[in-house]
Amino acid sequence: MPNTTTYGDINQRTAGWAANEMLKHAEPELVLAKFGQTKPMPKNKAEKVKFRRPVPFGAATTPLVEGVTPNAQKMAYEDVEVTLDQYGVPIEISDKVADLAEDPVLKDASMLAGEQAALTVEMITYGAIKAGTNVYYANGTQRADVNTAISLDKQRLVTRGLRAQKAAFITNVLSGSTNYSTKPIEQAYVAVAHTNLESDIRNMPGFISTANYGSRQTLCAQEIGSVENVRYVLSSELDAWPNAGGLVNGMLSTGGANADVYPVLYIGRDAYGLVPLKGMNAITPMVINPGTPSKSDPLGQRGYVSWKTYFAAVILNQNWMARLEVAATSL
Repeated sequence: MPNTTTYGDINQRTAGWAANEMLKHAEPELVLAKFGQTKPMPKNKAEKVKFRRPVPFGAATTPLVEGVTPNAQKMAYEDVEVTLDQYGVPIEISDKVADLAEDPVLKDASMLAGEQAALTVEMITYGAIKAGTNVYYANGTQRADVNTAISLDKQRLVTRGLRAQKAAFITNVLSGSTNYSTKPIEQAYVAVAHTNLESDIRNMPGFISTANYGSRQTLCAQEIGSVENVRYVLSSELDAWPNAGGLVNGMLSTGGANADVYPVLYIGRDAYGLVPLKGMNAITPMVINPGTPSKSDPLGQRGYVSWKTYFAAVILNQNWMARLEVAATSL
């Protein structure tokens, strides 16, 4: 491989353009990154990230005794540690493509690299948080039983459990700008799910579409509306477990015999943590233009547009988020 600097053989101005292009195209793909506790990774620190919380005290119900000093309490903390992994892929461009193609190859490659980087982060986050242990089922007692749609009663069962565990409402979400920042929202739990569930969610009693929010601010472009104290955000990337449920029963099925099972993830504040695809050093673009001779490519016949990033996602409190497994009505 050629011996290159971080930005390959492009100048600083072009490198800056490539980085901005990646983030601009990455942003629309990110849904789950908006609702976790974010901890951007500083450079040259470590490969592990610690999320830390104090252990709360219980109620002090023993009356004081006159003249007797009660025993002192000690502070205690819990650490949740996660190791960062590195991800990245090069996109190869031949010299013939660069010399003869009429398409803006560098721009298109940067766009596709940004979309792939965003999807990579989304899928890593999805895999981590859908593996939570706080689980409910639309019907039955296990995934293999599920063959009914989402219902208001099941939503209420989930939110009652979250409230019992003192899961706080989400009041801020990651903003849509390329700067690392948040924006305030009306407090609520957030539920994320696949777009195939949209019809069933809209049919729930009390559903309010984002079109009828009035002055209420939407969380993001993917929010479709709310039911009581839950706001629903949908993404086509949040796939089901195919054929994992009960008999099809009028539900969507990949194989035709058993229902596909979709996870609906109900999220409270600080339920999970992540190192986000945000900030100056989150995505590193590298470009080696075709026509750059090297020992492995003496004629300079190959060039590359590449991206790499460090990322990790982890559940911080199992009881502050829940997974409701449902089927989707076949329309």
